[in-house]
Amino acid sequence: MTLSTRGRRSATLRQQQLPFGNTWGGQRPGAGRKPASGRKGVPHRARPAHSAAHPVHVTLRSTFRPLRSQHVFPTLCLAIKGATEREASRFRILHFSVQRDHVHLIVEASDKRALSSGIRSVAIRIALCVNELLRRRGRFWADRWHGRDLASPRQVRNAFSYVLTNFRKHEKSGVGHGVDPFSSGSRFDGWRDFSPGERLPRAGPYGSLVSHVVVSRAKTWLGLVGWRRVGLIRLDEAPARGRVVR
Repeated sequence: MTLSTRGRRSATLRQQQLPFGNTWGGQRPGAGRKPASGRKGVPHRARPAHSAAHPVHVTLRSTFRPLRSQHVFPTLCLAIKGATEREASRFRILHFSVQRDHVHLIVEASDKRALSSGIRSVAIRIALCVNELLRRRGRFWADRWHGRDLASPRQVRNAFSYVLTNFRKHEKSGVGHGVDPFSSGSRFDGWRDFSPGERLPRAGPYGSLVSHVVVSRAKTWLGLVGWRRVGLIRLDEAPARGRVVR
């Protein structure tokens, strides 16, 4: 092959190298598996630092429904009881509520590791207990847990209100005055116009569910005293749709 022939061949090869865009793999808008529910999932990134002085509002979303059932609720409460009594000095569940496909918790933890370990214990216990009850198999939780540190009295007060009155946000028909029977509201001592231990009206016919509820007493200043300075919670409160805890 002559030098001129080799040069023409090299030029031809260079002309055939067409620029193609990056159309496979890599970070781009719309990439990745789409959630089955259409809801945007919790990002898979490192959890932020956690202060032991701050309660945390946690949300767990389930693939199973309905969690809000008089048959499932006692078993779910048993799982929550086991998790909050597992190592109460490091992780405590202060209050919770159960909706159709998700669970709200307000917890306290001594550090980031105790928070992750405690919530993992809650999630595993609920999944095992409910699956065993219903003879069910397969994935139980739809996503990673979502948590938000509550760093001020108003944030904690809003979180208690949001968690314990959340059923009014989801119920199709109006729900009147009373405590959500699928929550720990019967153990909450921050209701306005009611003294601790006083019998509370319930929003529904499921009074027998109350005996299954076990929660821990707050140990942080915010969870025990601080939030009350903002104002106690009315039994007829309702969270606004789409409200963000501030």
